[in-house]
Amino acid sequence: MLAAILESGDLERLYTGLSLLVSAASEGRPARGLATFGALGPLLDPDLRERARREAAHVTEAERDAFARTLAELRDAAAELPDCRIWACAAAVQATGADWATVSERLEGVTSTPQFLREVAGAQLVVV
Repeated sequence: MLAAILESGDLERLYTGLSLLVSAASEGRPARGLATFGALGPLLDPDLRERARREAAHVTEAERDAFARTLAELRDAAAELPDCRIWACAAAVQATGADWATVSERLEGVTSTPQFLREVAGAQLVVV
């Protein structure tokens, strides 16, 4: 199993974390993610593509559309793959004021970091 704590709101880092999870799940390896403070907003953003076009600091202007499209596709793939699951961190949901209904709609639900770590015990763990 691959487990990722998605912390950063930096869209390039989020792209990397989602890419790791989607790649693992696509190859038949269980993939689990925990979206914390920085990553929660972009993952819940209905206009992620537009956000990525504006905020991808390290992506050249010529590549912004492709980057934005692929980031949104990675988020969608993570939600659709049967063995890829991403939860929202309970503390991050509360502290950021994220809408619980949106969290439940876009992600697997809400869990605490200790509970997530118990669930993924023994997994290869990365923090992005």
